Amino acid sequence: MTVFKSILNEQTACLLLYGEISDEGGEGKIASRDIVNELMYLDGAYENLNIRINSIGGDVYPGIAIFNAIRQCKSNVTIYIDGIAASIAGVIALCGRRVEMSRYARMMLHNVSGGCYGNKKDLQDMISTIESLEDTIAEIISERCGKDKEKVKSTYFDGTDHWLKADEALGLGLINAIYDVEAVPAESTTDDIYRIFTNRLELEQQPQNPDKMKLEDFKKIPRFANCADEAAVMAMLGETAGKADKADDLEKENSELQQQLQQQEEERIENAVSDAVTDGRIGADQKDTYKNILKANFKDGMSALKALKPKKLLKDKLENQEPQGESPWEKRQKEIRESRKK
Repeated sequence: MTVFKSILNEQTACLLLYGEISDEGGEGKIASRDIVNELMYLDGAYENLNIRINSIGGDVYPGIAIFNAIRQCKSNVTIYIDGIAASIAGVIALCGRRVEMSRYARMMLHNVSGGCYGNKKDLQDMISTIESLEDTIAEIISERCGKDKEKVKSTYFDGTDHWLKADEALGLGLINAIYDVEAVPAESTTDDIYRIFTNRLELEQQPQNPDKMKLEDFKKIPRFANCADEAAVMAMLGETAGKADKADDLEKENSELQQQLQQQEEERIENAVSDAVTDGRIGADQKDTYKNILKANFKDGMSALKALKPKKLLKDKLENQEPQGESPWEKRQKEIRESRKK
Protein backbone atom coordinates (compact mmCIF):
# COMPACT_ATOMS: atom_id res chain seq x y z
CA MET A 1 0.00 0.00 0.00
CA THR A 2 1.45 3.38 -1.03
CA VAL A 3 1.96 5.89 1.75
CA PHE A 4 -0.21 8.93 1.01
CA LYS A 5 0.95 12.38 1.99
CA SER A 6 -0.35 15.84 1.18
CA ILE A 7 1.28 19.25 1.35
CA LEU A 8 -1.47 21.46 2.73
CA ASN A 9 0.50 24.72 2.62
CA GLU A 10 4.03 26.04 3.13
CA GLN A 11 3.89 25.37 6.87
CA THR A 12 1.79 22.19 7.08
CA ALA A 13 2.02 18.68 5.66
CA CYS A 14 -0.28 15.70 6.21
CA LEU A 15 0.56 11.98 6.39
CA LEU A 16 -2.00 9.17 6.43
CA LEU A 17 -1.81 5.93 8.42
CA TYR A 18 -4.64 4.15 6.64
CA GLY A 19 -4.29 0.35 6.71
CA GLU A 20 -2.81 -2.49 8.70
CA ILE A 21 0.61 -1.81 10.22
CA SER A 22 3.33 -4.27 9.25
CA ASP A 23 7.05 -4.65 8.66
CA GLU A 24 7.00 -5.35 4.93
CA GLY A 25 3.76 -3.75 3.72
CA GLY A 26 1.58 -5.32 1.00
CA GLU A 27 -2.05 -5.18 -0.09
CA GLY A 28 -4.04 -3.15 2.43
CA LYS A 29 -0.97 -2.75 4.67
CA ILE A 30 1.45 0.05 5.46
CA ALA A 31 5.13 -0.69 6.02
CA SER A 32 6.73 0.93 9.05
CA ARG A 33 9.88 1.72 7.07
CA ASP A 34 7.83 3.73 4.52
CA ILE A 35 6.13 5.75 7.25
CA VAL A 36 9.42 6.44 9.05
CA ASN A 37 11.06 7.40 5.75
CA GLU A 38 8.28 9.90 4.99
CA LEU A 39 8.53 11.32 8.51
CA MET A 40 12.26 11.87 8.06
CA TYR A 41 11.56 13.73 4.81
CA LEU A 42 8.67 15.87 6.13
CA ASP A 43 9.99 16.61 9.63
CA GLY A 44 11.77 19.92 9.86
CA ALA A 45 10.69 20.94 6.36
CA TYR A 46 7.26 21.84 7.71
CA GLU A 47 6.38 23.61 10.93
CA ASN A 48 3.23 21.52 11.39
CA LEU A 49 2.66 17.85 10.67
CA ASN A 50 -0.82 16.31 10.72
CA ILE A 51 -1.10 12.53 10.94
CA ARG A 52 -4.50 10.99 10.21
CA ILE A 53 -5.25 7.44 11.38
CA ASN A 54 -7.70 4.78 10.25
CA SER A 55 -6.11 1.47 11.19
CA ILE A 56 -7.14 -1.79 12.83
CA GLY A 57 -3.60 -2.14 14.21
CA GLY A 58 -1.08 -4.80 13.23
CA ASP A 59 2.40 -5.88 14.29
CA VAL A 60 3.62 -4.47 17.61
CA TYR A 61 7.31 -3.84 16.87
CA PRO A 62 6.74 -1.96 13.57
CA GLY A 63 4.09 0.04 15.43
CA ILE A 64 6.54 0.96 18.18
CA ALA A 65 9.04 2.05 15.51
CA ILE A 66 6.42 4.42 14.06
CA PHE A 67 5.53 5.65 17.56
CA ASN A 68 9.18 6.49 18.36
CA ALA A 69 9.71 8.20 14.98
CA ILE A 70 6.67 10.44 15.56
CA ARG A 71 7.77 11.25 19.12
CA GLN A 72 11.16 12.41 17.82
CA CYS A 73 9.69 14.78 15.23
CA LYS A 74 10.67 18.45 15.59
CA SER A 75 7.47 19.56 13.84
CA ASN A 76 4.29 20.26 15.79
CA VAL A 77 2.52 16.91 15.42
CA THR A 78 -1.26 16.71 15.62
CA ILE A 79 -2.90 13.31 15.29
CA TYR A 80 -6.44 12.94 13.98
CA ILE A 81 -8.31 9.67 14.53
CA ASP A 82 -10.62 9.64 11.51
CA GLY A 83 -12.11 6.16 11.78
CA ILE A 84 -10.51 3.35 13.79
CA ALA A 85 -7.38 3.45 15.94
CA ALA A 86 -7.23 -0.07 17.31
CA SER A 87 -4.57 -2.13 19.07
CA ILE A 88 -1.06 -0.80 18.24
CA ALA A 89 -2.64 1.94 16.08
CA GLY A 90 -4.43 3.15 19.21
CA VAL A 91 -1.08 3.35 20.97
CA ILE A 92 0.48 5.28 18.05
CA ALA A 93 -2.44 7.72 18.25
CA LEU A 94 -1.40 8.69 21.76
CA CYS A 95 2.02 10.04 20.79
CA GLY A 96 0.84 13.29 19.19
CA ARG A 97 1.43 16.56 20.99
CA ARG A 98 -2.27 17.07 20.32
CA VAL A 99 -4.75 14.28 19.57
CA GLU A 100 -8.20 14.87 18.12
CA MET A 101 -10.84 12.25 17.41
CA SER A 102 -13.81 12.20 15.08
CA ARG A 103 -17.16 12.10 16.86
CA TYR A 104 -17.87 8.84 15.00
CA ALA A 105 -14.44 7.23 15.43
CA ARG A 106 -13.41 4.44 17.78
CA MET A 107 -10.25 3.74 19.77
CA MET A 108 -9.48 0.22 20.99
CA LEU A 109 -6.94 -0.91 23.60
CA HIS A 110 -6.23 -4.51 24.64
CA ASN A 111 -3.60 -7.11 25.56
CA VAL A 112 -0.65 -7.78 23.30
CA SER A 113 -1.19 -10.95 21.28
CA GLY A 114 1.50 -13.37 20.17
CA GLY A 115 2.38 -17.02 19.88
CA CYS A 116 5.14 -19.51 19.29
CA TYR A 117 5.79 -23.21 18.78
CA GLY A 118 8.24 -25.05 20.98
CA ASN A 119 8.94 -26.46 24.41
CA LYS A 120 7.86 -24.93 27.72
CA LYS A 121 10.99 -22.75 27.83
CA ASP A 122 10.03 -21.25 24.47
CA LEU A 123 6.49 -20.63 25.70
CA GLN A 124 7.76 -19.04 28.92
CA ASP A 125 10.04 -16.76 26.89
CA MET A 126 7.08 -15.71 24.72
CA ILE A 127 4.99 -14.91 27.82
CA SER A 128 7.88 -12.81 29.19
CA THR A 129 8.14 -10.94 25.88
CA ILE A 130 4.39 -10.21 25.84
CA GLU A 131 4.46 -9.01 29.45
CA SER A 132 7.42 -6.75 28.70
CA LEU A 133 5.63 -5.22 25.71
CA GLU A 134 2.48 -4.70 27.76
CA ASP A 135 4.55 -2.94 30.41
CA THR A 136 5.91 -0.57 27.73
CA ILE A 137 2.47 0.10 26.27
CA ALA A 138 0.97 0.63 29.73
CA GLU A 139 3.65 3.24 30.40
CA ILE A 140 2.73 5.06 27.15
CA ILE A 141 -0.97 5.11 28.08
CA SER A 142 -0.15 6.11 31.64
CA GLU A 143 1.89 9.12 30.53
CA ARG A 144 -0.92 10.24 28.24
CA CYS A 145 -3.85 10.03 30.66
CA GLY A 146 -1.96 10.59 33.93
CA LYS A 147 -3.02 7.29 35.50
CA ASP A 148 -0.90 4.78 37.39
CA LYS A 149 0.72 2.20 35.13
CA GLU A 150 -0.55 -0.76 37.14
CA LYS A 151 -4.06 0.71 37.04
CA VAL A 152 -3.77 0.94 33.25
CA LYS A 153 -2.75 -2.73 33.07
CA SER A 154 -5.64 -3.92 35.21
CA THR A 155 -8.09 -1.79 33.21
CA TYR A 156 -7.08 -2.50 29.62
CA PHE A 157 -5.04 -5.74 29.75
CA ASP A 158 -7.72 -8.03 31.14
CA GLY A 159 -8.17 -10.23 28.06
CA THR A 160 -10.97 -8.21 26.44
CA ASP A 161 -11.08 -5.52 23.73
CA HIS A 162 -11.90 -2.07 25.11
CA TRP A 163 -13.65 0.05 22.43
CA LEU A 164 -13.83 3.72 23.33
CA LYS A 165 -16.04 6.37 21.72
CA ALA A 166 -14.70 9.87 21.28
CA ASP A 167 -16.42 11.27 24.37
CA GLU A 168 -15.12 8.34 26.47
CA ALA A 169 -11.55 8.84 25.25
CA LEU A 170 -11.84 12.57 25.98
CA GLY A 171 -13.13 11.90 29.48
CA LEU A 172 -10.21 9.55 30.17
CA GLY A 173 -7.70 12.15 29.03
CA LEU A 174 -6.50 10.09 26.05
CA ILE A 175 -7.39 12.79 23.50
CA ASN A 176 -7.53 16.59 23.55
CA ALA A 177 -10.61 17.33 21.45
CA ILE A 178 -13.46 15.95 19.32
CA TYR A 179 -14.15 17.13 15.77
CA ASP A 180 -17.12 16.64 13.48
CA VAL A 181 -16.99 15.01 10.05
CA GLU A 182 -19.68 13.77 7.70
CA ALA A 183 -21.94 11.55 9.78
CA VAL A 184 -21.87 7.76 9.54
CA PRO A 185 -24.97 5.55 9.97
CA ALA A 186 -25.92 5.18 13.62
CA GLU A 187 -25.94 1.37 13.43
CA SER A 188 -22.41 1.18 11.98
CA THR A 189 -20.10 -1.44 13.47
CA THR A 190 -16.38 -0.84 14.00
CA ASP A 191 -15.69 -2.72 10.75
CA ASP A 192 -18.19 -0.47 8.96
CA ILE A 193 -16.50 2.66 10.30
CA TYR A 194 -13.10 1.41 9.13
CA ARG A 195 -14.41 0.74 5.60
CA ILE A 196 -16.34 4.02 5.41
CA PHE A 197 -13.30 6.16 6.13
CA THR A 198 -11.05 4.08 3.88
CA ASN A 199 -13.52 4.49 1.01
CA ARG A 200 -13.72 8.22 1.61
CA LEU A 201 -9.95 8.44 1.32
CA GLU A 202 -9.97 6.58 -2.02
CA LEU A 203 -12.66 8.93 -3.37
CA GLU A 204 -10.81 12.04 -2.23
CA GLN A 205 -7.46 11.02 -3.70
CA GLN A 206 -6.78 12.55 -7.09
CA PRO A 207 -3.81 11.12 -9.03
CA GLN A 208 -1.11 13.66 -9.73
CA ASN A 209 -0.12 14.41 -13.30
CA PRO A 210 3.72 14.41 -13.44
CA ASP A 211 3.64 16.74 -16.46
CA LYS A 212 1.98 19.45 -14.34
CA MET A 213 4.27 19.20 -11.34
CA LYS A 214 6.30 22.34 -10.78
CA LEU A 215 10.08 22.28 -10.95
CA GLU A 216 10.15 23.56 -7.35
CA ASP A 217 8.19 20.49 -6.20
CA PHE A 218 10.73 18.15 -7.79
CA LYS A 219 13.66 20.05 -6.32
CA LYS A 220 12.35 19.34 -2.83
CA ILE A 221 13.35 15.72 -3.49
CA PRO A 222 17.10 15.28 -2.81
CA ARG A 223 17.71 13.34 -6.06
CA PHE A 224 16.35 16.26 -8.14
CA ALA A 225 17.79 19.11 -6.05
CA ASN A 226 20.46 20.05 -8.63
CA CYS A 227 18.19 19.91 -11.71
CA ALA A 228 18.34 23.28 -13.51
CA ASP A 229 15.22 22.87 -15.65
CA GLU A 230 12.40 20.50 -16.61
CA ALA A 231 14.58 18.78 -19.21
CA ALA A 232 17.06 17.84 -16.50
CA VAL A 233 14.20 16.53 -14.36
CA MET A 234 12.93 14.33 -17.20
CA ALA A 235 16.45 13.03 -17.83
CA MET A 236 16.82 12.18 -14.14
CA LEU A 237 13.44 10.44 -14.20
CA GLY A 238 14.59 8.32 -17.14
CA GLU A 239 17.84 7.43 -15.37
CA THR A 240 15.95 6.55 -12.19
CA ALA A 241 13.52 4.33 -14.12
CA GLY A 242 16.45 2.58 -15.83
CA LYS A 243 18.11 1.88 -12.48
CA ALA A 244 14.83 0.54 -11.13
CA ASP A 245 14.48 -1.86 -14.09
CA LYS A 246 18.08 -3.02 -13.63
CA ALA A 247 17.46 -3.55 -9.92
CA ASP A 248 14.45 -5.74 -10.76
CA ASP A 249 16.58 -7.86 -13.11
CA LEU A 250 19.31 -8.24 -10.49
CA GLU A 251 16.75 -9.24 -7.88
CA LYS A 252 15.35 -11.91 -10.23
CA GLU A 253 18.85 -13.22 -11.02
CA ASN A 254 19.72 -13.30 -7.33
CA SER A 255 16.57 -15.27 -6.58
CA GLU A 256 17.42 -17.85 -9.27
CA LEU A 257 20.98 -18.24 -7.94
CA GLN A 258 19.68 -18.74 -4.41
CA GLN A 259 17.36 -21.50 -5.66
CA GLN A 260 20.28 -23.21 -7.43
CA LEU A 261 22.45 -23.03 -4.33
CA GLN A 262 19.66 -24.44 -2.22
CA GLN A 263 19.17 -27.34 -4.64
CA GLN A 264 22.91 -28.08 -4.67
CA GLU A 265 22.99 -28.02 -0.89
CA GLU A 266 20.07 -30.46 -0.69
CA GLU A 267 21.79 -32.82 -3.17
CA ARG A 268 25.05 -32.66 -1.22
CA ILE A 269 23.26 -33.55 2.02
CA GLU A 270 21.30 -36.38 0.35
CA ASN A 271 24.51 -37.91 -1.10
CA ALA A 272 26.38 -37.69 2.22
CA VAL A 273 23.56 -39.39 4.15
CA SER A 274 23.00 -42.05 1.47
CA ASP A 275 26.71 -42.94 1.50
CA ALA A 276 26.59 -43.30 5.29
CA VAL A 277 23.63 -45.68 5.03
CA THR A 278 25.30 -47.69 2.27
CA ASP A 279 28.50 -48.35 4.21
CA GLY A 280 26.63 -49.02 7.43
CA ARG A 281 27.68 -45.99 9.44
CA ILE A 282 24.02 -45.17 10.12
CA GLY A 283 20.76 -47.02 9.71
CA ALA A 284 18.12 -46.15 7.13
CA ASP A 285 15.84 -45.00 9.97
CA GLN A 286 18.44 -42.36 10.92
CA LYS A 287 18.51 -40.62 7.53
CA ASP A 288 16.13 -37.77 8.42
CA THR A 289 17.92 -37.12 11.71
CA TYR A 290 21.28 -36.69 10.02
CA LYS A 291 19.77 -34.63 7.21
CA ASN A 292 18.51 -32.14 9.79
CA ILE A 293 21.92 -32.11 11.48
CA LEU A 294 23.66 -31.35 8.18
CA LYS A 295 21.14 -28.63 7.33
CA ALA A 296 21.78 -26.93 10.67
CA ASN A 297 25.58 -27.18 10.45
CA PHE A 298 27.05 -29.04 7.48
CA LYS A 299 30.67 -28.93 8.67
CA ASP A 300 30.00 -30.32 12.15
CA GLY A 301 27.50 -32.81 10.76
CA MET A 302 30.05 -34.23 8.30
CA SER A 303 32.63 -34.49 11.08
CA ALA A 304 30.15 -36.54 13.10
CA LEU A 305 29.42 -38.83 10.15
CA LYS A 306 33.10 -39.37 9.37
CA ALA A 307 33.77 -40.28 13.00
CA LEU A 308 31.34 -43.21 12.77
CA LYS A 309 32.86 -46.59 11.86
CA PRO A 310 31.35 -48.57 8.96
CA LYS A 311 29.61 -51.78 10.05
CA LYS A 312 30.68 -54.92 8.11
CA LEU A 313 28.41 -57.99 8.05
CA LEU A 314 29.92 -61.45 8.77
CA LYS A 315 29.00 -62.70 5.30
CA ASP A 316 30.83 -59.73 3.77
CA LYS A 317 33.94 -60.67 5.75
CA LEU A 318 33.71 -64.33 4.63
CA GLU A 319 33.15 -63.36 1.01
CA ASN A 320 36.12 -61.02 1.07
CA GLN A 321 38.51 -63.49 2.78
CA GLU A 322 41.42 -64.65 0.62
CA PRO A 323 41.68 -68.51 0.34
CA GLN A 324 44.44 -69.78 2.64
CA GLY A 325 46.78 -72.87 2.35
CA GLU A 326 46.25 -76.29 3.96
CA SER A 327 46.15 -76.43 7.72
CA PRO A 328 48.73 -78.62 9.53
CA TRP A 329 45.99 -81.20 10.30
CA GLU A 330 44.92 -81.43 6.65
CA LYS A 331 48.55 -81.70 5.58
CA ARG A 332 49.22 -84.64 8.03
CA GLN A 333 46.06 -86.45 6.92
CA LYS A 334 47.16 -86.17 3.35
CA GLU A 335 50.59 -87.64 4.18
CA ILE A 336 48.96 -90.64 5.91
CA ARG A 337 46.74 -91.33 2.91
CA GLU A 338 49.74 -91.22 0.59
CA SER A 339 51.79 -93.63 2.75
CA ARG A 340 48.98 -96.23 2.71
CA LYS A 341 49.00 -96.27 -1.06
CA LYS A 342 52.62 -97.38 -1.14
